[in-house]
Amino acid sequence: MAVLEARGIRKSYGSVNAIRHADFELREGEVHALIGDNGAGKSTLIKILSGTVVPDAGTLMLGDEPVVLGTPQRAREYGIETVYQDLALADTLSAAKNICLGREVMRGGLLGKLLRMYDDRAMRRIAVQNLEELGVRLPSPDAAVGGFSGGQRQAVAIARAAVWGSRLLIMDEPTAALGVVQTNAVLDLIHRTKEQKNLPVILISHNMRDVMRIADRVTVLYLGRTVLTIDVKDATSDLLVDAMTGKLNPLGKDIQ
Repeated sequence: MAVLEARGIRKSYGSVNAIRHADFELREGEVHALIGDNGAGKSTLIKILSGTVVPDAGTLMLGDEPVVLGTPQRAREYGIETVYQDLALADTLSAAKNICLGREVMRGGLLGKLLRMYDDRAMRRIAVQNLEELGVRLPSPDAAVGGFSGGQRQAVAIARAAVWGSRLLIMDEPTAALGVVQTNAVLDLIHRTKEQKNLPVILISHNMRDVMRIADRVTVLYLGRTVLTIDVKDATSDLLVDAMTGKLNPLGKDIQ
């Protein structure tokens, strides 16, 4: 069953056609990779799916419901969480406070209602419970994330999305600039997020090895068009590269 479906998406900026015709479907229980060369339209499509950009044409469906997202807040209300490349972490705050950033728990009674005081213990419990469920190991949930490694920072961002996302997660280049060990840890975390939280994941990546390892299906964009969607078990790196470089049309036929 489709959790999210985008049909006939188009988006232009003046005379520039960022997306000419894109179709994308995310099913329950899958990691679906979205790939394409620079300028293929990946970033624009992800901005549309995360509510940052409104398409000029096309339909977005969440389950059986047509939706217009319009803003990131609206997307979050629908249970869509996005982990961007910059991670949007507050370096001076702890891992626990970053996980609850923007969704802080207020203390009970007048302290919360009038003085707007946060319940730090409750937020720490939420963070620790979810970090343990996902198998995330950090120096301390109370340590400032500014001192964490790249992989640990990525883990905090993914854990935050997994805590609050109720429908799906979007992960934009989660292994960019990470070493081999940290990349493997992040890919394992993505798999655990799907399994433990029962959340399907849209993965944007330039790394073909990561895609082939973690994704269930992959969709390729070329010059703003969807040219291929295929099960990873049926794909090869050569086929995906051909699609990314314009050697395949939407029917999978050679167009050289």
